[in-house]
Amino acid sequence: MTLKPILSESEITANFAEIQRPMAAMEARVEANRCLNCFDAPCIQACPTGIDVPAFIQRIAEGRDVAAARLILEANILGASCARVCPTAVLCEGSCVLQDRDEKPIEIGRLQRHATDVALASGARLMTRATNTTGKRVAVVGSGPSGLGCAADLAQRGHAVTIFERADRPGGLNTYGIAYYKMTPEESLAEIARVAELGIEIRCGVEVGRDIAGAEVLRDFDAVFVGIGLGDGHRLGIEGEDLKGVVDALAFIREVHSRPLHEVGVGERVVVVGGGNTAIDAATQSVRLGAKEVTIAYRRSEREMTAYEFEQEIARADGVRTLFGVMPFAVIEREGRVAAVRLAEARAGASGRIEAVAGSHYDLPCDMLLKAVGQERQSEMLARIFPELSHGANGLPMHDSATGATNLATVFVGGDCANGGREVVNAVGEGKRAALAIHAFLTGETVATPLQPSRLGAARARGAGLERPIRAHEAEAAWRSVGRSVPRG
Repeated sequence: MTLKPILSESEITANFAEIQRPMAAMEARVEANRCLNCFDAPCIQACPTGIDVPAFIQRIAEGRDVAAARLILEANILGASCARVCPTAVLCEGSCVLQDRDEKPIEIGRLQRHATDVALASGARLMTRATNTTGKRVAVVGSGPSGLGCAADLAQRGHAVTIFERADRPGGLNTYGIAYYKMTPEESLAEIARVAELGIEIRCGVEVGRDIAGAEVLRDFDAVFVGIGLGDGHRLGIEGEDLKGVVDALAFIREVHSRPLHEVGVGERVVVVGGGNTAIDAATQSVRLGAKEVTIAYRRSEREMTAYEFEQEIARADGVRTLFGVMPFAVIEREGRVAAVRLAEARAGASGRIEAVAGSHYDLPCDMLLKAVGQERQSEMLARIFPELSHGANGLPMHDSATGATNLATVFVGGDCANGGREVVNAVGEGKRAALAIHAFLTGETVATPLQPSRLGAARARGAGLERPIRAHEAEAAWRSVGRSVPRG
């Protein structure tokens, strides 16, 4: 990128300070004691990794932060990073029953961060390496959240795991794609280092299909998990798109994570095309790098914007302007680089497709245009690595969504390359579910997924002779004590 840095190192450091401050110990204790300790806790159901939220919050209320962290990490090996980047407002906190009482929901994300931060700073052993080995080898392609989630679970079950990562550093989205003020690359790498302590080998700078053939991986490993995320950003398909100063938003964010912040170039007038969370991240980080004017251009209405509302609030607070119902028509050039983007009013045509309104064009000056209009599917890359892997019409590998199994007996998939793009916590959950399926495939041993309270029901728990709402593990013990099997569903 030929654009120059605008702000000094000290200004950049101040601008990129994290938005959400950590909780103090007493603050966490007070907040934890607000939890109603629900039996049929909807917050557990809202968590893609099934963290027993009331149970870990109860441990914080009791002052047992390390015990809380262990419970979190048992369910979600990347619990520390997910506490920072998860859209808790629409997941666990969004389902908190306190909202039905017109009260503020429990700050689950901040409590989760408090517990994991305290535990990790204490140096306590939080994850235990397997004492017995199975003699089976599993390859994981991609070291993003799904790959790490899968690898950690398999390693703890005694399998030898090797992760192949084409980038110089592991972590995928967590290391290269999260807004800096939410989580830094250093925090991501520190978390991955603790995951690697489970005995996982991470080979960075090695791309399967280039440095090592897919056939060789299939030959040398008993099973393979593929979690390579999504590919390059979509093109706009307009005149002038290849001019200097027109940059893919993901490439821009990646540069922010790969260089000292005060060395990253940015335009003074930046336009971001798109309406998702990547567009918001690109816009807000442009502001923090010193851009004087940042505008998001989105072709649909405000109601249809796909970025989370709390993300949009961050952009508004940063002074980012959003234009709704506009689409780029061309990039205007001056002296070989972008000088403006030509926009047009956008409306849904007879076919339902968004079309430019004739005669509505106008030029919006900018010296940097960031494209945030989605990412390519990895069908071509997967076909190159594993030619026999089946794909659907949507470009995603055909697979069992519950296990990640594909038409190739030893190959499993998960994360964005399989689901088309979701949250970090979804990727971890898919990796973990695939690990259970891989373990069963390799050993014949079926591992039950964590039992969740809502699958029991309060009435059934009382039927076991118990006088109070109970946790899943207590319910299971109670039902066994009266000689019954645990109800499933």
